[in-house]
Amino acid sequence: MSDSTLREYTFRCMKAEKEAEKLATRLQTLVEVEKLASRLKTHATGNVELGEDEDFSDKEFTNLVNENKKLKYRIGILKKSIESQGGDPSSPAKDDNFSNHMCNILGQLEGIFKKAVLSAYPDVIDPVIQIQVSKHADYQCNAAMALAKSLKKNPREVGQMVVKNVAPSSLISKLDLSGPGFINIFLCQDFIKQQVTNVVLNGVTPPPTTPKRVIVDFSSPNIAKEMHVGHLRSTIIGDSICRLLEFLGHDVLRLNHLGDWGTQFGMLIAHLQDSFPDFAKKSPPIADLQAFYKQSKQRFDEDEAFKKRAYEAVVKLQAHDPVHIKGWDDICNISKKEFEMVYERLGIRIIHRGESYYQSRMETLVKQLDDAGFLEQDDGRKVMFAEGADIPLTVVKSDGGFTYDTSDMACIKNRIEEEKGDWLIYVTDAGQSQHFKSFLACAKKAGIYDLSKTRVDHVVFGVVLGEDKKKFKTRSGDTVRLVELLDEGLQRSEEKLKEKDRHKVLSEEEFTKARNAVAYGCIKYADLCHDS
Repeated sequence: MSDSTLREYTFRCMKAEKEAEKLATRLQTLVEVEKLASRLKTHATGNVELGEDEDFSDKEFTNLVNENKKLKYRIGILKKSIESQGGDPSSPAKDDNFSNHMCNILGQLEGIFKKAVLSAYPDVIDPVIQIQVSKHADYQCNAAMALAKSLKKNPREVGQMVVKNVAPSSLISKLDLSGPGFINIFLCQDFIKQQVTNVVLNGVTPPPTTPKRVIVDFSSPNIAKEMHVGHLRSTIIGDSICRLLEFLGHDVLRLNHLGDWGTQFGMLIAHLQDSFPDFAKKSPPIADLQAFYKQSKQRFDEDEAFKKRAYEAVVKLQAHDPVHIKGWDDICNISKKEFEMVYERLGIRIIHRGESYYQSRMETLVKQLDDAGFLEQDDGRKVMFAEGADIPLTVVKSDGGFTYDTSDMACIKNRIEEEKGDWLIYVTDAGQSQHFKSFLACAKKAGIYDLSKTRVDHVVFGVVLGEDKKKFKTRSGDTVRLVELLDEGLQRSEEKLKEKDRHKVLSEEEFTKARNAVAYGCIKYADLCHDS
């Protein structure tokens, strides 16, 4: 039995068990309703007296009857689901009448009209179907316009042929043509009622799908640096993707690829040794890690002796010297606590797994690539070329150190081979597109990434710009701290709520919850409402 089939069995068993448990706990209610219904109705006419423990009000009776209807509806849904999932468990459940879950109306309409176009014009290859909301109907299909141009025919004539070839569907009640060839689509009212009833009684339920192991890489700030507004986009978009995939039933691993290794830790540890000489015995009370980082960077840039010590500290850190590992660990823990405060405010769940996690794997990877003849010497560096990669990867620097390229190659190897990821998603700004194109091409060449077995998506977004259309920064030139943005959101939210006198009708706890929900909800929406 394959891993995917086993996961499918497990997923469906767990789902069935949960449904069974819910129904078992409520089944007695249904039975009691059936038994008491006639007695309650008789009691309403005054013919029969109820016992002391059977004192039901009209409201309670109505609630029980409604509960009965819901349970019967759910049992019907479960029966249909069981019937549709009969046979090979690895095949998706059928959905002919859309009754089991929410229907993707646009997707269904696109499929219906694509079949109609191919039926009317069999020689057309992969027709583009555009469905959009219409002012004159529920939806409108504009496929005839594009087809008419390629077929060199009258668009209205093409539209009539498409309509003629639309197969009967419980989704559509009527089609008509308007203008030069626009196809107006009117949805069936019974279908709409069915969908609304399903949502009211059962909530929003996803379509049956084969669960996959999905690994989403998002947020990814650097240790010893505060999160800025640029991190917000990756964090919010990545979390939203995770929530959607989890809702669909996929096994999602949320990873925070922290920048927790590299030459910057040499200067941080050297500065730590000077500022807190006893840090090896007692964790340093660093109040402002961002200021601490700036101080170490300034010394690194201006003091040659300090720079030399910083490089020596890096060597000792990479050799896993206990004292230097202790300093590195202290700095990482302080940073992670600050990140967690931001994630908690935004309701983000994520697992920290920085570059340090892949250090030993990088050493193994480099040897494998070298032995296979994939690496070439270039001015003291070891680089890797691949078809489709405009820029080669620098796998080993001239000083023998590793790079982000090395880390990402080891990372994708780990996620495919060790984590058994079926689908990898990276959420970063568009500035990293070239890097991802190169490292994925090299991963394919090395046999790490097989497009036919693993899906990889690079979800890109634009950078956060200020009013001057440049990267959003403070007047001093620093990036805007994410904490400051969240605090400003809280302040504005509180002001708006007080303008509406919400503080007069809500308790202090309720007001705080409302303020937070409005602030963080607005910040997330403002970020997600953009297409890029």
